[in-house]
Amino acid sequence: MSAERDAGPPAPGGGASRGPGPLLLGVRHHGPGSARAVRAALEAAAPRVVLIEGPPEADELVPLAADKEMRPPVALLAHVVDEPGRSAFWPLAEFSPEWVAIQWALEHGVAARFIDLPAAHTLAWGSDGPAPDGTGTNPDRDGPDCDRDGPEGAGSLPGDPGRGGEPGEPAAAEGSGSPVDVGAVRIDPLAVLAGAAGYDDPERWWEDVVEHRAGTADDPFAPFTVLEEAMGALREAYGVGGHDRDLVREAYMRLQIRSARREFGDDLAVVCGAWHVPALRQSATVGADRALLKGLPKARVQLTWVPWTHRRLSRASGYGAGIDSPGWYGHLFSAPDRPVERWMTKVARLLRDEDRGVSSAHVIEAVRLAGTLAAMRGRPLPGLTETTDAVRAVMCEGSDVPLELVRDRLVVGEVLGEVPESAPAVPLQRDLGRSQRRLRLKPEALERELELDLRKETDAGRSTLLHRLRLLGVGWGELSESRGSTGTFRETWRLRWEPELSVRVAEAGVWGTTVVSAATAKAEADAVGAPSLADVTALAERCLLAELADALPVVMRVLADRAALDTDVGQLARALPALVRSLRYGDVRGTDTHALAGVAAGLAERVFVGLPPACAALDGDAAQEMRGHVDAVHGAVGLLGEATAEAAETGGVRGRWYAVLRVLATRDTVPGVIRGRAVRLLLDEGELAQEEAARLMGLVLSPGTPPADGAAWIEGFVGGGSGGMLLVHDERLLALVDTWLTGVPAEAFTDVLPLLRRTFSAYETGVRRTLGELVRRGPAPRANTGTGGSGSGIPGFAPVLDTERADAVLPLLSLLLGLGDPETDLHTGNDLARVAP
Repeated sequence: MSAERDAGPPAPGGGASRGPGPLLLGVRHHGPGSARAVRAALEAAAPRVVLIEGPPEADELVPLAADKEMRPPVALLAHVVDEPGRSAFWPLAEFSPEWVAIQWALEHGVAARFIDLPAAHTLAWGSDGPAPDGTGTNPDRDGPDCDRDGPEGAGSLPGDPGRGGEPGEPAAAEGSGSPVDVGAVRIDPLAVLAGAAGYDDPERWWEDVVEHRAGTADDPFAPFTVLEEAMGALREAYGVGGHDRDLVREAYMRLQIRSARREFGDDLAVVCGAWHVPALRQSATVGADRALLKGLPKARVQLTWVPWTHRRLSRASGYGAGIDSPGWYGHLFSAPDRPVERWMTKVARLLRDEDRGVSSAHVIEAVRLAGTLAAMRGRPLPGLTETTDAVRAVMCEGSDVPLELVRDRLVVGEVLGEVPESAPAVPLQRDLGRSQRRLRLKPEALERELELDLRKETDAGRSTLLHRLRLLGVGWGELSESRGSTGTFRETWRLRWEPELSVRVAEAGVWGTTVVSAATAKAEADAVGAPSLADVTALAERCLLAELADALPVVMRVLADRAALDTDVGQLARALPALVRSLRYGDVRGTDTHALAGVAAGLAERVFVGLPPACAALDGDAAQEMRGHVDAVHGAVGLLGEATAEAAETGGVRGRWYAVLRVLATRDTVPGVIRGRAVRLLLDEGELAQEEAARLMGLVLSPGTPPADGAAWIEGFVGGGSGGMLLVHDERLLALVDTWLTGVPAEAFTDVLPLLRRTFSAYETGVRRTLGELVRRGPAPRANTGTGGSGSGIPGFAPVLDTERADAVLPLLSLLLGLGDPETDLHTGNDLARVAP
């Protein structure tokens, strides 16, 4: 046992300076200062092997980091083979110390290995079970600050609760400055150290102490010595800081270090979170470490490289190991010299691209101001705070609006990494990659809008791919309203690739090895398990959009069975619109929709028969819901007529629907909101004369009708965006509503007021203003047109042109058009004053 103890890490107090024992380089993950310091230390020490905190299953993936097609930010993705949703990421940016250590090892032909707890244990551990050592802690927390390389989202995806915990996510956001939780004793080391130094911002303290001083020390190991001493003091005061799972991780890392020492001696370097260094430095027996690892659950996992984004490195994304400004840190790491000047140049270029006037003088003045602010605040160099203040004052003229653009595009950034094709991937991922290259549809981190013309082969293929991915739950794109066209041959998509979509693709791999086969199998399963008829019809529409011809027979069989058995008119009415919309896609996509046409016609007939009885004796909420169904069926009947080739059949379907609307409009047992809506739809379709509509309104708004029923009828008749224009242009209907409203008893007015407000609040502001003006003016005497017609009762709608008022504006129009002499037309001002309202 003593021999095993001697083979362990060196005794405490050895420091990070090169001497006997392994070289322990404690870092802050995603820190450019730590990254530069790691490279300098490795160059000075030249170890034979580099041990890196990370899942050891990824050792075979390390050589891919040297591939010319590998561009950070990237992440190691681990997922359980039988349950791809249980997954974890280990993100790495170009300024991550671990990435720098990997690159140095590959450049110098030195072995690089990961030594953290295997992903097989991390993903199997779960989020609610007790730790193997019996501590009973929740293992969904990684080590605190300065040890933020634990996996993100292990066991679940952001926004996808219920799939397990997140065993790799730290307890406190890095640099959050959160105080010590005395009960749980969870600490943020940077916040504690910054507070001890008199800083209220841990990020600013880290920049002053590390980022702005990196490379200034003569001893390349000095930064690690100082940081180890600080973390040692914190570990002595706080123990594991409330993160008991670190005990297990550190035990495994110590065993891996022992194994490497037996192979390489002391000529090795360890790159890990600074929080772990004191624990790795301490002397512990092999038996004690193995006892901590005894009983760990294990799962079969697969690992690969996947692209990552700067936005996902941001703490705002929910990543526990995130940083506030990945774009700024990337700039600090990549800028060879004069980082502030180069940063201001980037900002100026961005603002110029957005059509803001930024000159070289602005850049010079902003650099000077940032330097002055740093000197006033006692900082060695301008940091992000100083540069942001200078940009706001000089380039943004004090406005935070353009500054938000700078923060989004530069401080955080929209960089999307790339991985080589040779990286391991599930078959579905490879097929998706081939489709993306064939269709020239490259994943991008920045959200963009894509207009597709489905008459073009490439655009049609892109649409099909995106619809298939949506059906598989891979939400790469979302449909939005097309601008300038409402035809079915155009689609507008908003695309944005997020790293989590790689996990979604892996999950969808259980359905098939290609996108089309997986989408087909998923659609068939969804059809069988659909809870309602409306869900099946919506699925049929999505299958047509995705061109899943092999899935349609199963979906149609389920649809026909459900439609035959379903007796709920509401469900039938809800299912009909999606089914009828699907008929339209045959014209553009070349899909055979004859089977759908038969089902749609039968479904429409069942709705026509069952709708009048279903509308009887409904309460207010049910009546509003049924009104929505009536509107939906009305629109579907119109589309059904367009999509059906046989004119006679089309006319018959529409004719039967108009007959149903007439029944609804005149049946007293039907709620007023539905009766009013039926009258309005008949009027819009030209199936009801305006005189008849006015007569029906007059009957409903007669004194014998309860005010609440009258208000509901009005809501159904003139509700919606276009109802206001009907009142504007039809004085009789407006006069009827006005007369009825003024006659409502005071005791009933409070009851009908909410209905009226709901009706008129849907109108545009200009329509409401016009109606108010018409009511304020009141009715005018009717003019005799001499043709037997009636004149307008409202000023502004007289059938005879008011030539006097029209002639008054002619002089000014002549002046504006250059047709008159300004010297002789000065009297126009008096004319305008005379006709001004």
